[in-house]
Parts: sequence; structure tokens; C-alpha cells
Amino acid sequence: MNDPLAATLHTYLEYLRVERQLSAHTLNNYQRHLQAMAAWLQEKNVRDWSELNNPLVRQWAHTLRKHKDTSPRTISTKMSALRSFADWLVIRGILAANPARGVALPKLGRPLPKNLDVDQVHQLLNITDEQDPLAIRDRAIMELFYSTGMRLSELVALDGSDLDMSSRQVRVIGKGNKERILPIGRLALEWLEKWLKIRPAFQTEGEPALFLSSRKRRITARMVEIRLEQWGQKQTLNSHIHPHKLRHSFATHMLESSGDLRAVQELLGHANLATTQIYTHLDFQHLATVYDQTHPRSKRRKLKPEEE
Repeated sequence: MNDPLAATLHTYLEYLRVERQLSAHTLNNYQRHLQAMAAWLQEKNVRDWSELNNPLVRQWAHTLRKHKDTSPRTISTKMSALRSFADWLVIRGILAANPARGVALPKLGRPLPKNLDVDQVHQLLNITDEQDPLAIRDRAIMELFYSTGMRLSELVALDGSDLDMSSRQVRVIGKGNKERILPIGRLALEWLEKWLKIRPAFQTEGEPALFLSSRKRRITARMVEIRLEQWGQKQTLNSHIHPHKLRHSFATHMLESSGDLRAVQELLGHANLATTQIYTHLDFQHLATVYDQTHPRSKRRKLKPEEE
């Protein structure tokens, strides 16, 4: 490569792919964010990452803030990618220090994950059409999501060999290529068995994927999203249905029932407990609502007409 910016960036992305073993989705995000930064540096006549300094990073952050369509969260993500890259540049001896450290970022509100309540989950999963093979497959997918809390990327990557029906477990490869074993609930097992009976009709020779499309290929993440959205409409749910919502529902309902944050962390495959702790805020919201509705001292006194 004749472009030093692009050449160094390519080496870094290979490092992330081979040594850090990041997912393709995460790699694409790093590539997109850092290529945008490289293009901006070229406009500033910067030709090598060794020229990156704190004033340039501050200008870049200011440029991002000026775009009305760029949310604070997106800016934070882009700057996080730059900080990680600059740390690697320091390790490689290309930079003496990380110029992205200490650059102020817009404050982020902490959005609570949206989840379905238990009744809504039952309504969504009340699919009884066993004459439609795709309906059987889709219910098995949704039951597995809600039973295990696995990620969408983890589900579509499942092979038939990852299932152990006798021990009621599934092997999942999560972020950072980390393996975890998840228990499968009774209803999920029941619908997985129904899907496994008809799966050979969708399977071509040598295809290991657990969930297959009507084209006899491994089902894609986008297709799962589309099918779940369609089922949300068919089951007349007001809430938009997507895989992450079932993951959030699993985590919230598990935490409400058990109160065991560490166990929920393990099941979700979170590297840091802080990531799981967001569900304690959801749980508190639920408890606060119950308190307001039931505690005699929490109920507001109705105003008399003359007081209004």
C-alpha cells in the first residue's frame, strides 16, 4: 500500500481479527470509524499516524459534534475506536503517547434496555400453527432466545452439534471467541425437538447450521430480525419485536425472580459486571412502580375541587 495511513490501519485491523479475534460486525465498525478519521486527516494534509496529536483529535471531535445527525453515542463510539487504535500505535512505537486520552466527550444518558413483560412474552410465543414448518422454526428460535438470553450473532452461528438435547444444554461461542454452556428450558426444548424433526427437509448435504432458511442455507441475522418483527405484528403486540428485546426480557425476568446478578452476568456472557448492572435499574423501576401502586403512604391524596 502506498498510503501509510491505510497501510497502518490495515495492520491494526488484522491484529484485531487474528489476535483479538473480534467479530466481523465489530471489525466492520472499527474499520468504518477509523477510515473516516483517516480520510479527514488526508484533507488536513496529514500523511502518517505518527503526526496525530491532541489538537487534531480535538478538531476531529469538534467536526463530529457539528453534524446534526451524529448522536452523542455515535461520537463516543467513534472516539472509543480512535482511543483503542492510538493505544496500539503507542505500543508499536508510532506514537509517544495517546493523543485521544483526555479529550472531552458529550455526556451520555444511560438508556434502559426495553423489554417485554411476562404476559407479552406469552402472547408473542403463543404460536400454535404446527402445519407451517417455518412457524415451527421461528417459535423454536424465539423460545431459545427467551430461554437462554443469547445474542442474535450467537444464535445464527449455532450448528446442530452445539445442541445437547439429553443434557438440555447448548454450547455458544460469544464475544472474544469465548465459549459458554447455557441451560435450555422445557418449552424451548419442546419446540427445538419439533424443529429437529423437520430440519432434514431444509438441510443440504454437509450443512451444519441448526437454523436454516427456506433456501436451505444458514439463516441470516437480518432474516431473524424480519421474522420476529412479522411475528410481533401477527401476535398483535404494540411493542416492536427484535432479538435484543427477547435477550433483555430474559435478563430482566431472571433478575426479578432470582436477584442473582452474577448468575445473570454468566448467562448473558458479559465480561464486566457493570454491563449487567443496568438491569438492576430496570428491576428498581419495576419495584418502584409496584410500591407506588400498593403502599398506603405512597398514594397521592386526591385534591378537592376547591383545592384544584
